[in-house]
Amino acid sequence: MQLDEYQGVWIFIEQNDGKIKGVSLELLGAGRKLADKLQVPLGGFLLGDGIKGLTDELISHGADEVYIIDHPVLKDYRTESYMKSVNLLVTKYKPEIILYGATPNGKDLASAVATDLNTGLTADTTMLDIDLENRLLEASRPAFGGNIMATILCKKHRPQMATVRAKVMKALEADPSRNGRVIEETIELREDEMRTKVIEIVNELTNQSNLADAHVVICGGKGMGDEHNFQLLYQLAEAMGGGAAVGGTRDVVEAGWLPHHMQIGQTGETVTPKLYVAVALSGAIQHTEGMKNSEMIIAINKDPNAPIFNIATYGIVGDAMEILPKLIAQFKQVKKEKGGVLTHA
Repeated sequence: MQLDEYQGVWIFIEQNDGKIKGVSLELLGAGRKLADKLQVPLGGFLLGDGIKGLTDELISHGADEVYIIDHPVLKDYRTESYMKSVNLLVTKYKPEIILYGATPNGKDLASAVATDLNTGLTADTTMLDIDLENRLLEASRPAFGGNIMATILCKKHRPQMATVRAKVMKALEADPSRNGRVIEETIELREDEMRTKVIEIVNELTNQSNLADAHVVICGGKGMGDEHNFQLLYQLAEAMGGGAAVGGTRDVVEAGWLPHHMQIGQTGETVTPKLYVAVALSGAIQHTEGMKNSEMIIAINKDPNAPIFNIATYGIVGDAMEILPKLIAQFKQVKKEKGGVLTHA
């Protein structure tokens, strides 16, 4: 393999029913920085049926080039048809780096492409950089239970690939004045030759607050004492209103106080709310990597030396069991004075 034949940074643009997923726009922002360091174009590749109208949005968010395969068989995601399409594009245009969102489809496609192209893949990446001297992607991810960060290199194969968690990178502001190039490719795909069929897509609805999308997140740590005391966090979320969501640290989830989907940190959800309230948690790196990009962080801890205060916007030193009831009462009073409504815009 001639490594110098490969050039350019590509992003897998994941879309559903003609709507681009947020993680893909976030990756265009991250990819823009990598491409600028390498002094190469940033490309996005888009697969689907009737998706040509999405190209302007991708260019406005940082793409220099958009590669499209528009085909009826690509209407719904399937490993086989998408992998064949990606392999066609990669074999022809030879990008040196490809990033995918660490979504169910992104992970599935990246692993299939890596296997078929005999290249490497770093999964669940949270940090990206470039070793300019060797043109190597430095993809970092939590290891050993989140206690250390491991940086993984793919030295001998191309393209270098990684899946990246949602909410850890930031999308660029859209610039409608940007110009870019759209490259359309064709592929021979037949529905009757596909080994899998999409019968029905069911969107599951739940009443649980979505941590990733919440503007306000309240997270409790093991210092809450027990599962019963977590009710104070739910009461605070209700008093604050506006869809405030409650989560917990890994220790809390391992203790059985909360289900895994409510865990915040490197091995759980990554969140970037406008307001993050960290209650009775120390601020270990395993946790802070999943929330440090929040716009405002308020920490409550009785230990004045807790690491969480190092990244907090505001800190309250004291016993959470004494402070939380006072905060709840105060928010209820403010809400009453405002006619029962608080906004977090």
